[in-house]
Amino acid sequence: MASHAVDIHVGTRLRQRRTLLGMSQTKLAGSVDLTFQQIQKYERGSNRMGSSRLFEFSKVLDVPVSYFFDEMPAKAQAAKPAPGRGRKGFGEAGPAFEPEQPKDPLIKRETLELVRAYYKIRAPGVRGGVAKMIKALAAAESTPIPKTSGQTTSGPTKRRKAPTARR
Repeated sequence: MASHAVDIHVGTRLRQRRTLLGMSQTKLAGSVDLTFQQIQKYERGSNRMGSSRLFEFSKVLDVPVSYFFDEMPAKAQAAKPAPGRGRKGFGEAGPAFEPEQPKDPLIKRETLELVRAYYKIRAPGVRGGVAKMIKALAAAESTPIPKTSGQTTSGPTKRRKAPTARR
């Protein structure tokens, strides 16, 4: 059965928050008396979440229930109910919802892990230095290097070892 767009979005937000907190699926599952396989199904949107379960997750993950619905794309909001969901006769057959590939870098696991590691740095000065370094690297990466005519690139220059003192 095709997943509903809202279930997919809520599952994505569940995974995003869990990852940001550094919590494993097993730990989250244990705190709400589920198996990690059930958490996987919720995160993929293949299992629909009831209101009481959503409330439990909001308490464990320390977010309001509305967090799971924040930033919902218009496509998900406008999606028709999936066939077979709810009472008979209420679901309309239509094309299955195909989730878009995440374009938002904030959804990626790599980003969440980087943010979590960044905030583990306790010294504000060090954290600020790391932020400046990352910004400088990003700026350097996005700035094209101009080539001048006749310029060749050679490998690293060899350095001679400094003479050592004999005893």
